Parts: sequence; structure tokens; C-alpha cells
Amino acid sequence: MNHKGDFLGLLRHADTLTDETEVDRETSDVNLTTKRDLFQATPKPIRDALQLTSKEKTIHGTTLEIPEATTVVAMRYQNGIIIAGDRRATAGTSVVHDRAEKVLPIDSHSVLAISGAPAMAYEIARVLKHSFQYFRRSQLQELSVEGKLRTLSRLIRDNLPMAMQGIGAVIPIFALYSPQTDESENGGKIYFYDALGAHFENVDFATTGSGSIWIRGVLRYLDRWGDTQLENMDQRTATITILRLLDTASEYDAATSGYNAKAEIFPTVKTITHQGIDTLSEDYLKDCYVEAT
Repeated sequence: MNHKGDFLGLLRHADTLTDETEVDRETSDVNLTTKRDLFQATPKPIRDALQLTSKEKTIHGTTLEIPEATTVVAMRYQNGIIIAGDRRATAGTSVVHDRAEKVLPIDSHSVLAISGAPAMAYEIARVLKHSFQYFRRSQLQELSVEGKLRTLSRLIRDNLPMAMQGIGAVIPIFALYSPQTDESENGGKIYFYDALGAHFENVDFATTGSGSIWIRGVLRYLDRWGDTQLENMDQRTATITILRLLDTASEYDAATSGYNAKAEIFPTVKTITHQGIDTLSEDYLKDCYVEAT
């Protein structure tokens, strides 16, 4: 028996399996006949979608394209965390949207920067936000940092079936600032995740998305040998640096957009400090772009 295929089948139909499906816990043997019947009873458009193995598939003569791709980056600076993302969403070789929001506030001191399929990423962000809010209101206290990390890990892991289909992977960056930290210290923390939900803390910076390959080395170089280490930069210097990085990614990655001067579309840039989350204005970013270029 192909246990891998059997496991994927269970993931796909976990919501529809009935009590008729019998699982032998000792041998992990599944009643495949019942599963086949359930699958055949599922409407054909849904069966076709479940069997997708690439980002594009023709169903009934219509090409299904899943919007994706991005470059998001976060780094520590003098006052906390600065986190940014470009605005482009693509499907295959098509630009679907050039004003997508990929840097999403979750609570007063937490931000999720998304890469991958927006449909899944936005839903994960929405559930995460409400989970934090529910805990805060029911327990009358904030969820711990570890609790926040594990909640996001579970949501990403629950998205595994879509990720394994190749149409719904979400690889985010989660940045937060601990308000309990003394103001004389930097309480900013940056975490990145893999598609299975494992999280890793990056001390100084993190980047993910299709354009991240072009700027990860630049971040390492700047932090190690630059005139000013990333965590010692002031807000303006950090903003200019991050805008230059996104512009570099857009030069080599067609799925990443930089600054669109004609339409005045800027990347989304936010800071997370002891005071909370601040979205940098377009006027401020425009002024920084003049200096950056």
C-alpha cells in the first residue's frame, strides 16, 4: 500500500469522512473502498481542484491560476523592527494586482508579513488576529510570545494539504515587539516559518518570497561589513536600506514590484517599537526614495 498517498487522501477528505471509514490503529490500514466512494460522490469541479499538482491547471477549458509571489523583509533597527513588502501579486506570468497588502498588523505589537498564496495567507492572518483577541478578552491578559508562535505554527501546519498540492503554500515572517522590555533595550524579535509550521528566530533580519534570494546575501553583507550594523541604524537609514533592497529584488524577480513612480505605488513599510505599530506614510517614503536613488 502506498501509505504516503493514503495519508494525503486522509488530509484531503478529513472533513467528509464518515463513521463508515474504519482505521486500524495498529496497521494504519484504511478502508479504501469507502474513501473512493466518498471521492466519487464529490462534485467533479472540486475533485479536479483537489487533484491539482501545479500552479496552473485547465479545468473544463478554463485555466485556474493561483495568485502568489512576493518579497517581504524584516530587520532590527535602533528602535525596534522595520518590516516591509512589495505590492505585487502574480498568477503565472500575469500581474493580478499591484496594490496588494502583504504586511498585516495582528495586534498592537505583532505584524505578519506574508508570502505565497494570498487567499490562504489572508485567512491565516485573520484567524491569528481573532485568536489573539479572543485570548486577550477571555483571559484578561496577552498571549505569551511562545503561545503566539505556536498558534501560527498550527495554522500553517493545518494548511499542509494545500501546500502539498502546490497551490496554497504560505511562508510568512512574524515580527513582534515585547512591550515589557525596558525602553533602553530593543525588544524586537523576528521569526520566519517553513511550510510545515516550524519557526526559527532570526536575530537581525529575515526575508522570504520569490525575490528573497537576491537580497539575503546583501543583508548579511551590510550587517557584517557595512558602515553601520542593521540594529544600529536610525529609522530613516533603515527605511532607505529596506527600500533599496526591495528595489534590488524587483530588478531580478519579475514577481516583485518596486516603487511605481507613474502610479505612485510604494511598498508597505511598518515599524514595530515600544509604542506600537506605525505605518510609514507615502510622503515619507517618497522623500526617502529621493535620497535612496
